[in-house]
Amino acid sequence: MMKVLIAIFLLLSSLSARENPFFPSDGEKEIPYTTNENKTLPDLKRATITLPSKARILESVTVKYKNLDGSVESKTIEVENTIDWHLPLFISQSYYEDSEKTQTKTKEKVKKTTTSQKAEANEKVGSIPFADFYISGKSFKINTKDKLIRNFLMTQPHRIVLDFEKDATLHAYTKINPESVFSKIRVGNHSGYYRVVLELDGYYKYKLEEVTEGYLIQLK
Repeated sequence: MMKVLIAIFLLLSSLSARENPFFPSDGEKEIPYTTNENKTLPDLKRATITLPSKARILESVTVKYKNLDGSVESKTIEVENTIDWHLPLFISQSYYEDSEKTQTKTKEKVKKTTTSQKAEANEKVGSIPFADFYISGKSFKINTKDKLIRNFLMTQPHRIVLDFEKDATLHAYTKINPESVFSKIRVGNHSGYYRVVLELDGYYKYKLEEVTEGYLIQLK
């Protein structure tokens, strides 16, 4: 009788025992663990990204990060703001006092830039016998009495082409503007018209309108 009771006890014990005591049973939650990987990385100060010249609107920003347990996740914030592709984007991490210093420096830089732009407004950058060229930021003005007969956009390099009606002798003209979005101005003579070519520093759309003194081009 004793042997029978011992046999039944052992059978019941084997049925309720867990297959592997080192893993959680059904219904139990796994306990988070940390990685033992010994990897020393520098603290984040500032990371920079420069967007291509076609970029105009920043829709969102996604940050991919690694957790303490070694898993990788990401977080996205919606932005929906226009941007100037000439300026890089930054991601940084700093204390509050450092942030205040950065904001102060940024305001000073913006103030200087605004003052500089006002000083360079409608700056004359070149001329030919029957036309003067002015640049103000993303605007290009051609002061001329000649009639514009056609205008179009070309690529490689990205440039705006304008043909003006005039039967005149004109030597080839070139003006380089390294600090401007209108990086180069070229003028050439053709039969019955002369051609003004405005090479751009990136990809743009443009709007052309006739004004009192001539024609105004605005980049978008």
